[in-house]
Amino acid sequence: MKLREDLRNIAIIAHVDHGKTTMVDQLLKQAGTFRTNEHVEERAMDSNDIERERGITILAKNTAIQYKDTRINILDTPGHADFGGEVERIMKMVDGVLLIVDAYEGCMPQTRFVLKKALEQKITPIVVVNKIDRDFARPEEVVDEVLDLFIELGANEEQLEFPVIYASGINGTASTDPDPSKQDDNMQSLYDAIVEHIPAPIDNRDEPLQFQVSLLDYNDYVGRIGIGRVFRGTIHVGQQVALMKQDGSVKQFRVTKIFGFFGLKRQEIQEAHAGDLIALSGMEDINVGETVCPVEHQEALPVLHIDEPTLQMTFLVNNSPFAGREGKYLTSRKIEERLRAQLQTDVSLRVDNTDSPDAWIVSGRGELHLSILIENMRREGYELQVSKPEVIVREIDGVRCEPIERVQIDVPEEHTGAIMESIGARKGEMLDMINNGSGQVRLIFNVPARGLIGYSTEFLTLTRGYGIINHTFDSYQPMAQGQVGGRRQGVLVSMESGKSSTYGIMQVEDRGIIFVEAGTEIYEGMIVGEHTRENDITVNITKVKHATNIRSANKDQTATMKKPRIMTLEEALEYLNEDEYCEITPETIRLRKKILDKSERERVAKKKKLAEIS
Repeated sequence: MKLREDLRNIAIIAHVDHGKTTMVDQLLKQAGTFRTNEHVEERAMDSNDIERERGITILAKNTAIQYKDTRINILDTPGHADFGGEVERIMKMVDGVLLIVDAYEGCMPQTRFVLKKALEQKITPIVVVNKIDRDFARPEEVVDEVLDLFIELGANEEQLEFPVIYASGINGTASTDPDPSKQDDNMQSLYDAIVEHIPAPIDNRDEPLQFQVSLLDYNDYVGRIGIGRVFRGTIHVGQQVALMKQDGSVKQFRVTKIFGFFGLKRQEIQEAHAGDLIALSGMEDINVGETVCPVEHQEALPVLHIDEPTLQMTFLVNNSPFAGREGKYLTSRKIEERLRAQLQTDVSLRVDNTDSPDAWIVSGRGELHLSILIENMRREGYELQVSKPEVIVREIDGVRCEPIERVQIDVPEEHTGAIMESIGARKGEMLDMINNGSGQVRLIFNVPARGLIGYSTEFLTLTRGYGIINHTFDSYQPMAQGQVGGRRQGVLVSMESGKSSTYGIMQVEDRGIIFVEAGTEIYEGMIVGEHTRENDITVNITKVKHATNIRSANKDQTATMKKPRIMTLEEALEYLNEDEYCEITPETIRLRKKILDKSERERVAKKKKLAEIS
């Protein structure tokens, strides 16, 4: 069996923020991919603004480096479970993975999640213990944790013999020795481990072509671009090929362009062989999992699994009194076009029409998945409204089932009781509790996904900001009975339109927490704060103090206003109740009642109560 010794295909997997994108930066720099005078951004692989701001990778990225005589194709994968569909498909394209684990934090839920996907594909792992220079780094213990995780996930004997490299991505150093003082001043030991341990692809370029699409890209000039691996044979520009569709049909097309990956750039190439990772253009409706093969030798590869959505929201045209003030794109046609464009590249997303031409049900992998779509849309100039996120319930063998999340919580010891109580109230089931004597406790639960909607704010309050919570999709299980999660507090709803005043806000401050600053334009039906009790009340925060010429005996004391709680997009989405919308514009995020008029709201609520009684 002939191998392509000049090529290695690897993916980098890790939990969010364990340093994989920084590690790729160093591998690129030290391999001489950039010219010496070339300015390279930090985290060069994160190309999207939101990725840069949040320090998370959302989309899988390809790059390639040349190390001595070997070309190493590297795929930087998303570490967040909401983008797990991408991780799974990437594993089909590579022969090995670099598992990066933080030398202090050790194995985290997403480490487990992405590693499970890799081991299922029988892929060769190399473990990189990163941030070896951190205070309190515990490299040897972390390697033991990783080994335990491998065993728990059913790794085979070859996979358990993984090599370990100790590195500091930020300093660009690596070594095979766990002692931080013995780091080499370059990444050579990591390059050598990749070349030595990761299997080379099989060179079967003389057999009939098989190329499978694992990722999609879109470009206004060439349309859809299919990114994937040539599993067999050779492909060249101008070749007439057959596209084996998922529904069993076959379409023929001519390959117009082939792109190879070099550094961070895509370059046009004339042909590619077995083992190469490439991008193809020339077919209008190519989809993930479809196989490209010769017209005369049609043989499809097994279809790739795509994670099903677990959360849905209704997206609507903005119809608030302030609609059209800030956005460029407001109409249902524009919003629908944008959602359909997102479907071109995001295979885990679903967009369904509703009875109304101004509303769509958008389903995704989780709150982060959907909130990033919304954030991108508002930055592009769209205005829209969205409803409360809801989990997607499935019927399995005649039983209604809901998504269950595996939740890992790290908290100081004194907060464990409060956390266990709050998760219990959300129908969570405790799986494990690890106290390693450092004052920090790790708790592991299975919790219904609907119980986690809106939990992060409560969690931060309970742990005074010292807790860390991570969760990944675990399975579908029969629905828990009764109320799970949801907001306990009522809201303060504005009864007037106008500008909020300092005087008006101070009159209602003792009723709850205010969400707006003085001088903010508000409208009737807009949510301006959180009530201290469970019911909603209407308030007037536009009230202005009337000046009189009578001086008060106790003089006007200088009053200080409490700081308002300004919500981020995610917090606002989590906060919503069934009868509320979040209004999103390029400048502002507002919460509002679906029915703005107070008397109509009360009439509808009364009707609903009567219906429940009868």
